[in-house]
Amino acid sequence: MKNKRSPKEQLDILVEKTESVYSSSELLKKLECSEREMRPLKIKYGADPSAPDIHLGHTVVIQKLKTFQDLGHEIIFLIGDFTAMIGDPTGRSKTRPSLTKEQVAENAKTYQEQIFKILDKDKTKVVYNSDWLGKMTFTDVISLTSRYTVARMLERDDFSKRYKSNIPITVLEFLYPLIQGYDSVAINADVELGGTDQTFNMLVGRDIQREYGGSPQVVMTMPILEGTDGVQKMSKSLGNYVGITEKAEDMYGKVMSISDELMFRYYLLLSDKRKEDIDSMKNAVDSNITHPMDIKKDLAFYITKRFHGTSGAISGANHFKKVFSKREDPEDIRKIEYTEKEVWIIKILKDAGFVSSTSEARRLISQGGVKLDNEKITDVDAKISINDQILRCGKRNFICLKKV
Repeated sequence: MKNKRSPKEQLDILVEKTESVYSSSELLKKLECSEREMRPLKIKYGADPSAPDIHLGHTVVIQKLKTFQDLGHEIIFLIGDFTAMIGDPTGRSKTRPSLTKEQVAENAKTYQEQIFKILDKDKTKVVYNSDWLGKMTFTDVISLTSRYTVARMLERDDFSKRYKSNIPITVLEFLYPLIQGYDSVAINADVELGGTDQTFNMLVGRDIQREYGGSPQVVMTMPILEGTDGVQKMSKSLGNYVGITEKAEDMYGKVMSISDELMFRYYLLLSDKRKEDIDSMKNAVDSNITHPMDIKKDLAFYITKRFHGTSGAISGANHFKKVFSKREDPEDIRKIEYTEKEVWIIKILKDAGFVSSTSEARRLISQGGVKLDNEKITDVDAKISINDQILRCGKRNFICLKKV
């Protein structure tokens, strides 16, 4: 392996945009060793496939993996098929339900299809931790548990809170960080990446590697991405997410809906642009040299192109221009048919799949997010006379109401 960049140059690129690095000096030594021995570093990323779909928030870590990959290092994409059947309680007040082997296998397949929209599949090694964990004997497990104390385990914030609140913690859950740490031993990881919510588990991996006589991995944590509201972290449950399997038109439109301030953070965490380049763009906007809308369009095109290709990005841009700039209705608008003359607005929103509950519908209406033929609906008890109208919900959802 011959890298065009020096270890110090690589370090400067790699630590940029991270939340924490344990530690930068250790990473530099590993990069120097990599250069001397002409071998790539093994970069571990563990994914427990507890859900089949991922959103842009998940891709923050994957983007950093791509940076390592572009610098010539080896990505070890570890599918936690074994650990997914345990249930990681990280960041939760109760245990996550375990999954069946069939669920894990299906989710893992879908997850891989999505992450390879960013990573180079040919330069990524996919491994399953059942390959070694499934072969451990009870003696092996006892040996692993003897290498960490209960006191250290209770330093983990969510365990500590549950213990103080008398919420049960199973011994099985204590095994989770140890098993994740043993994964690092099994693949001889040089670096492990993850979100800030995985900091404790990844640091346990450093300790476990030492206990087994290996060199401790460098741990790098990445920031949590805010959702389209710019306030809370991106989450499907909060409705502020951009799913990477969404239609190109929806993806482009959602990115265009974020604030001018938030778009620079999206550039920082979701693109391969250097921080100084992003600062230059921001200065151009602040100096009225560049219009923020132009930069946001470039961001929306960049993100949409990544997951839908150039044609998808062009389609998304054209759809946005037509629907939001020219205020036209989309050509392929979905239709809902009613036999009734009048239908409660909240029922329509539910039938269209725009909301999942009455309270959500009421909140959306009160916030001015629902329009009938471009007229805002403000009455949550309104009865709509069905007559080929266009109902708009938010900025991207349309439905045609047909009387039959």
